[in-house]
Amino acid sequence: MSDDHYFSAKPASADEGRRIAVRLAGHDLSLEVAPGIFSPDHVDLGTQVLLRTVPEPRGAVLDIGCGWGPISIAAALASPSVTVTAIDVNERALDLARRNAATAGVGDRVNVSLPSVVPANATFDTIWSNPPIRIGKAALHSLLGEWLPRLNPGGEAWLVVQRNLGADSLAAWIAQQGWGQIEKVASAKGFRVLRLTAPS
Repeated sequence: MSDDHYFSAKPASADEGRRIAVRLAGHDLSLEVAPGIFSPDHVDLGTQVLLRTVPEPRGAVLDIGCGWGPISIAAALASPSVTVTAIDVNERALDLARRNAATAGVGDRVNVSLPSVVPANATFDTIWSNPPIRIGKAALHSLLGEWLPRLNPGGEAWLVVQRNLGADSLAAWIAQQGWGQIEKVASAKGFRVLRLTAPS
């Protein structure tokens, strides 16, 4: 049995890729998945809840923890004017996300990379994320503390978090950071969707 986690940098499990049928932003697609990544056989429930809740994205979009790419691809398909930065520490997920964005016809607008490659001065108008809660509270706070302050004035971050994995306490922590107004805007299937709006 593998000790890999979806937040492992280099999953050691056999790279047995396969295709799954998914529907993103009204488009039916056949995309690639593989072991050793987050939700390797379907669009996970939290991501589904997030994508049903968010409005059309705008401007420069960031997907924190992109996995094999469903959020990034949905954002690019939903609005032809956006560009998406998709980040993950899992190199297999990054490879899949690149290929899947190309398959979906949005590879030219989805830039997939390790977080360390994103320029330090890059800012964003929209953040959509199903963040990796299971990395632990301290690591999660560090991760969000790196990216949420990069919202442009008036920008919005939309996060989906399981209620029983600390959605309410995460919302309270974000509220204490002074990055903007945090609201719980939806709740479904055991998940909460949080919206952070940066000051204009």
